[in-house]
Amino acid sequence: MSEIKIKEAPVVKPQIKIDSETKQRLQSEVSEESQVIVHCSCEGGWDKKIRIWRSTFLYAKGSSHRSKLLHAENITFYPTWMNVERGETKYFTLIFSGLPKGCKVFDLVEEIPERGGFEVRNMVRNYSDVYAVEV
Repeated sequence: MSEIKIKEAPVVKPQIKIDSETKQRLQSEVSEESQVIVHCSCEGGWDKKIRIWRSTFLYAKGSSHRSKLLHAENITFYPTWMNVERGETKYFTLIFSGLPKGCKVFDLVEEIPERGGFEVRNMVRNYSDVYAVEV
C-alpha cells in the first residue's frame, strides 16, 4: 500500500478595506440595535401601587438622545395598577433601545402627567448596559 502525503495549504487572509463613510454607517447601526436592560426593585408600603407608562425614557447626559422603552417584564402598563404589599418587594425589568456610544451618564425618567413617576438620575454607564436600581 502506498502512503498518502497530506500537504497543508497556507491560510490566506484577504486585505479588506472599508471606507470611513461605510464604517460610520455600520457603527451607528450597531449602536441603534443595542439595548439597555434595567432591573428594578420596589419595596411595598401601605396602599402602594405601581405601574409603568410607555412614556419612560433614558436620557443621555450631554446630548438630546432619548432611548425608548421597548419592553417591560413583571410590571403592568398604565392604566392598570399593580399592588405592592407592605413587607413585599416587587422586581421588574425594563428594556430600552440603545444609548449613544459616547454616553457616560444617563437618567431614567418616567414622563407622566401626575406626581410619582419613576426617576433615577445620574446613572453611570457600564460596559454591559445592564443595571439594577431601586425605584
